[in-house]
Amino acid sequence: MKQRFLISTTLLLLLVSYSLVSAQEDVMIVAPTSEAAEGLDLKAVSELFKDSENLEEFEKSLNDPELGINNLDLDENGEVDFIRVIEEVADDTHVIILQVPLAENEFQDVATIEVAKTSDTGYNMQVHGNEVIYGVDYYVAPTRFQIHTWPIITWIYRPVYRPYRSVFYFKFYPRWWRPYRPVTINVYRPRTVKLTSRTTFTVTKTSRVKSVTKVNYKPRSSTLVKKKTKVTKVTTSGGKTTTVKKGVKKTTNKKTGKTRIKKGTKKTIKKKGRKKATVKKSGKKTRVKRKK
Repeated sequence: MKQRFLISTTLLLLLVSYSLVSAQEDVMIVAPTSEAAEGLDLKAVSELFKDSENLEEFEKSLNDPELGINNLDLDENGEVDFIRVIEEVADDTHVIILQVPLAENEFQDVATIEVAKTSDTGYNMQVHGNEVIYGVDYYVAPTRFQIHTWPIITWIYRPVYRPYRSVFYFKFYPRWWRPYRPVTINVYRPRTVKLTSRTTFTVTKTSRVKSVTKVNYKPRSSTLVKKKTKVTKVTTSGGKTTTVKKGVKKTTNKKTGKTRIKKGTKKTIKKKGRKKATVKKSGKKTRVKRKK
């Protein structure tokens, strides 16, 4: 009897172990890996937005050196950039722009917070990372849609409301703000973990605010941004690892001043004990020797 029990227990443990291994073989990681994106965690930004009473308070929290949520240095001048907040509104849709003034007439939009009212107590909300910084289709959205109780939602949807426009610009900053040096990612992450460890928001590739197209908004892009964007997706299955890197390359015509954004994809497939195959967007396939 004991022997049968031991055999049954052993078989059960083997089945559980196999299930865990099988589950671990299909792993997908999608995250922005650019240096610029690592300087501003949009989940932390979303938490600041949720907890703020109004957009003026939100702008102050976003740039507070003591909190250190903003660690952006887009032009790599050794100082964290000030992020100003500008709002555009069309009917019941609000687009709140997080924008960095890098020079007198140079602006780089970092992200937009998009909110739409769908009923008396129904709202959609998402934070959309600018594709130059975060790559294509990078969104942070609430895990629950009951956001009407947030103080800032009540504030921007009050009966008499004027869209918020920051009074600050390049070299004209608030008295409470001072330039400070950016920190490494290993120092930055512990700063934000108190906010990012919450389950209020999740990262997604799907837009939830469909009415955002009604708002008259065109993203601003600056030639002074020196950091590049690269988004990495890794899928492991059955001993085969597939890595897809999506990049955004930005070039500016000096004569016309127009900026062109080019998207590229690089896919690498590696099997155990075999050579590594790399496929670029053009479809051309090249063999690369596996590193020892």
